[in-house]
Amino acid sequence: MNTALRSAMQSAGLTPRQLAARVGVSGKTVERWVADADLIPHARNREDACKALGVDEEMLWPKAVKDRIKTGGDREIIRSYPYRSSCPSTVWGELIAHSTGELFFAGYTNYFLWLDQPAFVSTLRQKLDSGCRVRFLLGDPDGEVTRNRETIEDVALTVSTRIRITLENLGKLGSHEGLETRFSAPGDAVNHVSLSVFRFDNEALVTPHLARMVGHDSPLLHLRQYDNGGMFARFAEHAEELWSRGVPVEPAADRQR
Repeated sequence: MNTALRSAMQSAGLTPRQLAARVGVSGKTVERWVADADLIPHARNREDACKALGVDEEMLWPKAVKDRIKTGGDREIIRSYPYRSSCPSTVWGELIAHSTGELFFAGYTNYFLWLDQPAFVSTLRQKLDSGCRVRFLLGDPDGEVTRNRETIEDVALTVSTRIRITLENLGKLGSHEGLETRFSAPGDAVNHVSLSVFRFDNEALVTPHLARMVGHDSPLLHLRQYDNGGMFARFAEHAEELWSRGVPVEPAADRQR
């Protein structure tokens, strides 16, 4: 029996039928809630019942509250988004602004950053001047995987064009000791194009690319590191491995020769 629920109903002066009317369920349903302590109502019904009784959910259905508490590796998932585009640009901006040691943009094109973040070139320059390491891992605009991806996506703004726009914007930063840019190695390109990792010190935004979807239509995870073997570490290690085999990008002047 759920003695806490029965006691709360008595204190509120409500019968099962009266509580049921306020919640929008049958009286029999409330009677089952009282009779079976292991029976947990739907979230909306729990919320309405607690409002009607003037008590906290933890008092009536502590197991439901406990089940929502993240433990182990789940703690590292701050939030998930069904689309990258549904993650507010302010989240990206705050992560960039609060990073002091490491900014690592390992998207295949990184093109959207220059659109979503106001004065992104100036922001990166400030980060570099303050001693933050800034890295960009890009796909090779002339690579086979890039050409294949363009065919799959079949959009007007091609993958290679988006990469070249990023390179053009990076060229505006000029040379800086803390700025590094690489193309992923040909053998790693297929793994790079299918998974984007953006690191901000001990937090990361990760996008697995779905089928023919462009980046903003694919899901996104916001992660924060808690230990060395969690979700954050796994994705960070993936990006670092690709980086370790990456090909340094020549300065813009050399690429144009």
